[in-house]
Amino acid sequence: MSRIVIADKEFDLYLESVKIQQQIEIMAGRMNSELKSRNVIFIGVLNGAFMFAADLLKRIHIDVQISFMKVSSYRGTASGMNIKRLIGLNEELKGKTVVILEDIIDTGKTIEDILFQLKGFRPLEIQIATLLLKTAAYKGSAKIDYIGFEIPDRFVVGYGLDYFGFGRNLRNIYMLGEGEEAVTNEGEDKRPEDERLEEQRT
Repeated sequence: MSRIVIADKEFDLYLESVKIQQQIEIMAGRMNSELKSRNVIFIGVLNGAFMFAADLLKRIHIDVQISFMKVSSYRGTASGMNIKRLIGLNEELKGKTVVILEDIIDTGKTIEDILFQLKGFRPLEIQIATLLLKTAAYKGSAKIDYIGFEIPDRFVVGYGLDYFGFGRNLRNIYMLGEGEEAVTNEGEDKRPEDERLEEQRT
């Protein structure tokens, strides 16, 4: 299917499942080679990275630990800023090589927040793997160690990525159609839809 409709927007086919799996195979091969002598824990960032993490980790043949976490946003009462906290991470990270698995990195704000908090657990090192990187949108300073695809700064859905909760189950990745109003893929956000859209337009 080359074009789909989710809620009020049209999306065009961008990456087919076969191509996604081929690239994940390449990423896993690099990890098996480069991480084989380290004490590694993979941490998938939910909800978006669940498909990427599952397909990648099936191809990891070295001894590793696997965990998942969520990033929850709330509005600070004093600053009025949106503050992110990590939920569900109970494993010991001290002295380990942590590999964060992200579905997509957009501006980099979410991954910077994650890195800041994970460093408090005193890991030996933190590496970042993302299936998708919006190169033109990325404003972060963190090195992205493993990149599946560099993509344009346009909204994408499918293969774990959603549009207001829909589309995560799609095997392919679709890009917002030409002429549709721009939105961003930056992180999980539980605020009301109208407030989220207002921020996405800025």
